[in-house]
Amino acid sequence: MDLRKLKTLIELVENSGIAELELTEGEEHVRISRASSVAAPMQHHMYAAAPQHAPAPAAAPVAAAPAEPAQPEGHVVKSPMVGTFYRAPSPGAKSFVDIGSTVNAGDTLCIIEAMKLLNEIDTDKGGVIKAVLVENGQPVEFGQPLFIVG
Repeated sequence: MDLRKLKTLIELVENSGIAELELTEGEEHVRISRASSVAAPMQHHMYAAAPQHAPAPAAAPVAAAPAEPAQPEGHVVKSPMVGTFYRAPSPGAKSFVDIGSTVNAGDTLCIIEAMKLLNEIDTDKGGVIKAVLVENGQPVEFGQPLFIVG
């Protein structure tokens, strides 16, 4: 598929209301997704809905207090790509790491599947896994926090 055609498809997705376009021509396969612009409003709706369900003012700070300190403590490992997050090398296998696991720089933390390719994601800093911020099988965005290493 030539570059001009690919650019035209990207512009089509950007200028239209569609969130994703998938095209197969022979052995070539292209998938263009605007997931980042779709995912952000969904997250805002979830956060906006939580305080409405907890009308008591004291309940909101209690819910917000544990979530906020957990992320700033330690080094945040972010997703280098858009794809599907997997904690283990195969279904039913043991996770690469769990909360409390000790890791060294270069150790594999997870796999992100992108366009049918399995990409091992390594840590760039050693320490102890403080938090796993993504559920197994969940789609992730570029730059989305995955782990906290302390």
